[in-house]
Amino acid sequence: MLQRLKGQTAIITGGAQGLGEALAQRLDQEGCNVVVADINLESAEKVAASLKNGAAFQVDVSNEQQVEDMVDFTVERFGTLDLVVSNAAILIAKSVTDFTPNEWRKMMDVNLVGYFLVARAASRVMIPNGKGNIIQINSKTGKKGSYKNSAYAASKFGGIGLTQSLALELAEHGIRVNAVCPGNLLDSPLWTDSLFKQYAKNQGITEEEVRQKYLNQVPLRRSCQYEDVANAMVFLASEEASYMTGQAINVTGGQEMR
Repeated sequence: MLQRLKGQTAIITGGAQGLGEALAQRLDQEGCNVVVADINLESAEKVAASLKNGAAFQVDVSNEQQVEDMVDFTVERFGTLDLVVSNAAILIAKSVTDFTPNEWRKMMDVNLVGYFLVARAASRVMIPNGKGNIIQINSKTGKKGSYKNSAYAASKFGGIGLTQSLALELAEHGIRVNAVCPGNLLDSPLWTDSLFKQYAKNQGITEEEVRQKYLNQVPLRRSCQYEDVANAMVFLASEEASYMTGQAINVTGGQEMR
């Protein structure tokens, strides 16, 4: 494999499972030193141990001090920080009348405030270096509202606004900020273990009907795969995308085109 990110040091949050683990593996293949950051330290350590040059760090991205410590750990371990992939997120899908304020705030704290804290801590290192890349793993739900899924959509819409604003602010420091907006990862554990059940319950249909409903919305008629997201991430992190900042790139099989 052509190592387009050879020698770079990257942090990926939410890197201990699912999409985050797949992205960590891809960063490793592309030649990065990778800090696998996750609230689940045991799983993060397993992923890091599978990489050529990986390290694990336990972090709750909504905790300011832990995020700062994560960046300090990375610089101490690998000497610098070139790339941050802000992937950590949670999803609770309920009707607006069933959401509690605490659940709503938790979604914002992890998905939006967490992204802000990670970007802020990374910028502290990247600005003096005069270069860097910040990538948020967003969602197609950051472009269009989602039925009985308002908190997640609100957090992801906010993430795109934050991406654009940071891109404007950090461009003068040589730092690019972009987002990847994946479609539905229907074959992932997030869906098979959780979302099919949540959506079937709150939409009053079967899990198989949920799957078919979302496949029918995709012009290319297939589920988004981890590799699809990883390809976009690597492109945005590479010099091939050196003239791109403030973008939210759809990886949705045509389901979202805005």
